[in-house]
Amino acid sequence: MGRKVTVACATLNQWALDFDGNRERILESILEAKDLGATFRTGPELEICGYSCEDHFYESDTFLHCWEVLLELLTAPLCKDMIIDVGMPVMHKNVAYNCRVIFLNQKILLIRPKLKMCNDGNYRESRWFAPWKKDRQTEDYFLPRMISKVTGQSTVPFGDAVISTRDTCLGFEICEELWNPASSHINMALDGVEIISNGSGSYTELRKAFVSVDLVKSATFKAGGCYIFSNLRGCDGQRVYFGGCSCIALNGNIISRAKQFALQDVEVTVATLDLEDIRSYRNQIRSLAHLAAESPSYPRVVVDFSLSQEHDATLPIASPIEWVYLRPEEEIAQGPACWLWDYLRRSGQGGFFLPLSGGVDSSSVAIIVFSMCKMLVEAVQRGDNRVLSDLRRVLGDPEYTPRTPSELCNRILVTCYMGTENSSKETKQRAATLAASVGSYHMHIAIDKAITAIIEIFSGVTGLFPKFASRGGCPRQNLALQNIQARLRMVLSYLFAQLMLWARNRPGGLLVLGSANVDEALRGYMTKYDCSSADINPIGGISKTDLRRFLSYAKEKFEIPIIGEIVDAPPTAELEPLQDGKLAQTDEEDMGMTYAELSQFGRLRKIEKCGPFSMYCKLVNTWSGNCTPREVAEKVKHFFRCYAINRHKMTVLTPAYHAEQYSPDDNRFDHRPFLYRANWSWQFRAIDKQLEYQATSKRSITNVGQQANKKVDNTARIRTGIHV
Repeated sequence: MGRKVTVACATLNQWALDFDGNRERILESILEAKDLGATFRTGPELEICGYSCEDHFYESDTFLHCWEVLLELLTAPLCKDMIIDVGMPVMHKNVAYNCRVIFLNQKILLIRPKLKMCNDGNYRESRWFAPWKKDRQTEDYFLPRMISKVTGQSTVPFGDAVISTRDTCLGFEICEELWNPASSHINMALDGVEIISNGSGSYTELRKAFVSVDLVKSATFKAGGCYIFSNLRGCDGQRVYFGGCSCIALNGNIISRAKQFALQDVEVTVATLDLEDIRSYRNQIRSLAHLAAESPSYPRVVVDFSLSQEHDATLPIASPIEWVYLRPEEEIAQGPACWLWDYLRRSGQGGFFLPLSGGVDSSSVAIIVFSMCKMLVEAVQRGDNRVLSDLRRVLGDPEYTPRTPSELCNRILVTCYMGTENSSKETKQRAATLAASVGSYHMHIAIDKAITAIIEIFSGVTGLFPKFASRGGCPRQNLALQNIQARLRMVLSYLFAQLMLWARNRPGGLLVLGSANVDEALRGYMTKYDCSSADINPIGGISKTDLRRFLSYAKEKFEIPIIGEIVDAPPTAELEPLQDGKLAQTDEEDMGMTYAELSQFGRLRKIEKCGPFSMYCKLVNTWSGNCTPREVAEKVKHFFRCYAINRHKMTVLTPAYHAEQYSPDDNRFDHRPFLYRANWSWQFRAIDKQLEYQATSKRSITNVGQQANKKVDNTARIRTGIHV
């Protein structure tokens, strides 16, 4: 009997409801796994239909088409002599479950439903699926007739069970079950399950890649065994980017892994392991052995099949590897770039249009597109024919092969500096230099005539002529004049996006890219329906602080010197008149807070779940070295007033790459009202009471201290004979 097993996990870039494409990618992964010698293959969560089908899970068509795809997998010759584990939704007794379907040689061995639903962050699984509540129990599932005709089975086990082969035992978890404090992999390990697979749909966030890896390592460190984590990667139709990082762990060590970000649609990770290593590891942990001796048993599906070969003594086994994580700057360079590429190639559009102001935000977007072009060129040069085929289709040129990132960027990205009399020469020059550095097709237009025409329409009706504050206007006039400029840029962006490829004798249109960061969205520091309104926004989930760090990294990585000037320049919207040719307006002065403070407000509001009072109580200590309690109170109040007044803007926020835990995205991540009582009267009174209490306590402490000092002084005088 053999003892060495080769297992495989697939990292797939699936697309919701793309049953043809999803089937082909699954088959490709099975073929690659088989070529690499694997006898067990697992894939990501809901890989047949795609994870983000959402309310399409209410439709019977979705379930029907999943069974149809499964039928093609069952009958595919390349699936012979391999245990295959795929993810799909299954309806059992009129209840929808998120399931793994495990089959071998045209026989379904087990349908294993998900036990724990994920309902935090961007997840809403309980909206569509129910958890399986019957611990260690199975029921008969009656197969669709089209499946029964092929398998010869009328019913199969459905529920919480494991599979016993001639040489080992296989168990299954699904995504959230790894994160849950009551994970079932411990109970399965105690019952002798040696290989546990997890089909997952875990999305990326900055600085979070280590979480799933640590969980996988921990799962096998405590109880031994092999854990196979198979995750989706890419944009399958939503704001999130599934984070890859599929891996295989053995006895607390990672022995094989997939990339976090990549343009590959299919990446197969394999590892060969010695089953005796699992057995000896577990047997030496005596407390585990004692628990296992009394552990309840799982129902076992017995299969007359062996994962190992008869004579495998010379088969090499995998060794532990060190996982090197990407820095946040590298995650920004790669993640949003891959997300943009997925969106572009699947949208049917011919490229991107970006209003380029020469500031940090729009420059970051331009660099991310350049990074995407660099990744595309590298993929083509490695011989990735799928990437080349998609690229030729996007550009409408069946003969095109990119030579350099800059040359490709000229075809794929159109940038435009939309200047007014309020724009400075410095930002115009920075935008032009950056565009030349990345190679974008760049234009400069002046929009003053359009602004004047709009104002004349208003003045013709009312007889009034609004003025900027610096020229005697009131705040309402000042803001309205700023918003005219911002909104006209949005209108012109869509005009140019629709017609620029026509002007360049190419088919199709361009996607408009937004460039508002997560902090500005949180504060509402943007004009509703200005250039923050776009088709998609690759930096909408990234903070200003992280963008500055990313640009500093990109300056060296891509050798673009102008980035240094962009980072050093004060952030400004340039919507108010210049004074002596110099900037009179900066973002932080306009907002009444710094970007660093704004980032901290965001983390406390969303991640630490703070209202105004709790936020004050935390910050009064955190900022005690720089601010008085009253100053902290005013800052907190100012933030919440601005947040309340501007929350309505989140209802039209451009779909953005999700990267930050404190994102205010109203679509599904941050569910809150968009109409608030902006004076927060009750909450602010609580802050004022706390301020008063602190002031009173401070006075009392001061008085006690003074009295104590006086007493000490009197005692000293008495001892020295001085009359008191």
